Amino acid sequence: MTGRVVFVCTGNICRSPTAEGVLRHLAAERGLADRIEVASAGLEDWHAGAPPDARSQAHAQCRGYDLAAQRARHFTRSDFARFDWVIAMDAGHFERLRRLCPPHAARKLRHAADFSDRVPAGGVPDPYYGDGHGFEQVLDIVEAVCAGVLEQVQALHDEPSGRRE
Repeated sequence: MTGRVVFVCTGNICRSPTAEGVLRHLAAERGLADRIEVASAGLEDWHAGAPPDARSQAHAQCRGYDLAAQRARHFTRSDFARFDWVIAMDAGHFERLRRLCPPHAARKLRHAADFSDRVPAGGVPDPYYGDGHGFEQVLDIVEAVCAGVLEQVQALHDEPSGRRE
């Protein structure tokens, strides 16, 4: 069984690719890489094809996460069919995704805060216009969110019936 997860932020160069890289790394570390497919996307296509922001990469690398191979892509409505969980990084992303979401896929739409109480009220803050502290804060929050995602993937895998909702 796998869980197919896509993290979504604005341009797919800071928050969501960081979450993708962290979740891939943690899943591999915990022996769960075969149970989860991870991606990220942006609600805007401004950066499609571009690597994650250099600051995101540098801060992630300091913690052992490699984001270098990732490339930004635009989130499309068809992603609701492809993924089991569409995880919005903040409240604004959640609202935009809710409007895009087909009614039959509404159960797939999640907020990062659904996976950790370390997520601030508005969601994972955007570090783009700030300094290094913002990128470190995003990493702290994203690590907690990804740990929560992995707990839920593990719980689904451990269900006796092997079925997921």
